[in-house]
Amino acid sequence: MTEPFGARLRRAMDERGPLCVGIDPHASLLTEWGLNDDVAGLERFSRTVVEALSDRVAVFKPQSAFFERFGSRGVAVLEKTVQEARAAGALVLMDAKRGDIGSTMAAYAEAFLRKDSPLFSDALTVSPYLGYGSLSPAIALARESGAGLFVLALTSNPEGREVQHAVRPDGRSVGATMLAHLAAENTGEEPLGSFGAVVGATLGDLSSYDLDINGPLLAPGVGAQGATPADLPRVFGAAIGNVVPNVSRGVLRHGPDTAALRESVARFADEIRSAQPTG
Repeated sequence: MTEPFGARLRRAMDERGPLCVGIDPHASLLTEWGLNDDVAGLERFSRTVVEALSDRVAVFKPQSAFFERFGSRGVAVLEKTVQEARAAGALVLMDAKRGDIGSTMAAYAEAFLRKDSPLFSDALTVSPYLGYGSLSPAIALARESGAGLFVLALTSNPEGREVQHAVRPDGRSVGATMLAHLAAENTGEEPLGSFGAVVGATLGDLSSYDLDINGPLLAPGVGAQGATPADLPRVFGAAIGNVVPNVSRGVLRHGPDTAALRESVARFADEIRSAQPTG
């Protein structure tokens, strides 16, 4: 029986620290690295990141869109990136933000969460805004495969507020409702549930939200988007121990030099460790 994602993530965070590094081959980043904006540049970029960092970060988060834009050859690079990262010992969170209903949601889940899929990942980002129940096929397959989900709950983009902070007739916001659903999914799981939330590190004080979902909290926004590791305790409060800070451009801009990439990751890891409350 496959060990659940939550247990594997907890161990990786304890052993390597909680940092998640994005693999986001923007056209501008490829140019900064001296690479062409083509499939060869994409492959060189991705392989460099994996080879430099796979033994020192808990999680890689490839952004599917930056591979998909090259068509089938780009998806082939994504498949290879996922497989090489997992073989090297890192967990892979596929950032694809899939969301649909019925058989279509099931097909998306099979693409990323079925064990024999070429794109099988340890976890997948999903959008619940067709209703949380629309995620049921992905939840079921994640449980079967020992994988995880990260559900968009309180995202860092300003546009998200009009949906996620909207108040339902029961007086609870939509984002809080998603957190409550995830807490229910993770009930009784040890040492950590496999169903996490995406909660932006740039959102400031979230003390009015119950972030204790017994699952991981992916925190985008650290680095280039303006949040710092020192902000995390203020944003996440008592849930800080389950936070997975995501840094993408803040690390990637130091490539293609392997030593510089590693130094950047070490610096972020030290800052995150220093920000954690003691005692």
